[in-house]
Amino acid sequence: MRLPRTAHTDRPWRIHEIAGDFQLEDVWALPTPGGPDDLAYLVRQFAEGQNDKTSIGSPVYRALFAIRWKLGALLGWDKPDAGLGTRVPTLRDRLPDDLRDAPRGPDPESVPMRAVYQLHDEYAAELANRTVHGIMHIGWVPDPTQPGGYRGQMAVLVKPNGVLGKAYMLGIKPFRYVGVYPALLRAVGREWAASAAAREADRAAACATAGTDTKAGSGTGADTATEAGTGTGTGPDKAAAGPDKERAKRS
Repeated sequence: MRLPRTAHTDRPWRIHEIAGDFQLEDVWALPTPGGPDDLAYLVRQFAEGQNDKTSIGSPVYRALFAIRWKLGALLGWDKPDAGLGTRVPTLRDRLPDDLRDAPRGPDPESVPMRAVYQLHDEYAAELANRTVHGIMHIGWVPDPTQPGGYRGQMAVLVKPNGVLGKAYMLGIKPFRYVGVYPALLRAVGREWAASAAAREADRAAACATAGTDTKAGSGTGADTATEAGTGTGTGPDKAAAGPDKERAKRS
């Protein structure tokens, strides 16, 4: 479902700090119901699965992208000198220190995009060619249709490259709404639903691991003192493991 621009602009996303010169083209609600900590699963899906055009069954979608890549090859739109680090600098050059130190997130495997940053509730990836410099922003927001639930939200931001870029964006606009976004959203929803069991298994395994760690660290009295004296207690080990757990959570 397409959302009003304010669904993106009214939220305190960090992308606002670094993409003020980009135009907001579209905002879409993604059919990905989940819990408050599920963005990482959606990012993984975008990076490894649903962005693969072979997983989207719409012949219109496939035809449009085949035409786009063919035109790009013929007209030189996608040559290396038209991309990130050549025609335009990467957005990572604009990041404040805390975002630069945060996990970058995975690069989508089947499209020429590079991750910019990934946080607990947002992820951004960028691409550049002869026509535009574009951003795909994925946010994780409360779902008003599910009390206590969350879902994904995708925003597309672009910076057209001169007259060519403006003409390109105007020319593809009807095709995006008719052939691209509907097929893309259906594919996202199908893959999200198909991976529900895997997400539940992953959560259960994480809970079991957390429960084991808690039980292992619950010694008291003489046992605790003995463990601390021999270096086998859970206190120092838990403290040392803290940064690793945080890095794992953020990645």
